[in-house]
Amino acid sequence: MPRTGITPDRVTSVGAELADEIGFEHVTVAEVARRLGVRTASLYSHVASTGDLSERISLLALEELADRATDATAGKSRGDAIAALADAYRGYAREHPGHFTATLVTLDAKTAAASAGPRHARLLEAILDGYDLAPTARVHAIRLIGSTIRGFITLEQGGSFAHSSPDADVSWREILRALDTMIQTWPTTDSTNAHDID
Repeated sequence: MPRTGITPDRVTSVGAELADEIGFEHVTVAEVARRLGVRTASLYSHVASTGDLSERISLLALEELADRATDATAGKSRGDAIAALADAYRGYAREHPGHFTATLVTLDAKTAAASAGPRHARLLEAILDGYDLAPTARVHAIRLIGSTIRGFITLEQGGSFAHSSPDADVSWREILRALDTMIQTWPTTDSTNAHDID
C-alpha cells in the first residue's frame, strides 16, 4: 500500500481493526506499519508511540460506544433504559472485542475529561433521573451499573460462562432485572460513615 493517505486517523483506524483481530494488547506501531505495508519509522510522524496509538484507539472506541448507547437508550427509562444501555455495550463488545477492551484503558485526567467518557456518565445520570434516588446515592448507583455491565462482559469475553448452565443470556437478563430492582429499593440513608472502625 502506498504511503499516500496515511494520517493519524488512518493509523488509529487500522490499529482498531487489528485490536479486534489480534487483541488490543498486541497492537503496536510495528503491527500497524506491517498492515499498511510501510516502514515502522514512517508512522512516527503520525503517532508518537505504541502508547499514543493505544490511547487514540481508546478514544475512538469510547466515542463509538457512546454513540451506540445514546441511540439505544433514546426514549427509554428506568429498567428498559438500563437494559438498552447494557445490550448496546454487550453488542459492541461482541462485534468489536478489541475496541471494547480499549474502552477500559485508564486515561490521564485531562485526556479523560476531553474524551467521550463523560458522555457515558451522563447517560447513566439521565437513566437515574427516572428513579427516586438520594443525591448521595447516585454515584454509587452509577458505579454499580457500570461495573456490573462491564464486569459481566469482560468475564464473558474470557469464556467464564461458556461451560456452565444456565446460558449466559439467561443470567444477563436476570442481572439486568435485578439492577432495576436494586435501584428502585436503594436505601434512603447515607451509610458512608455508618461502619467506621474504632
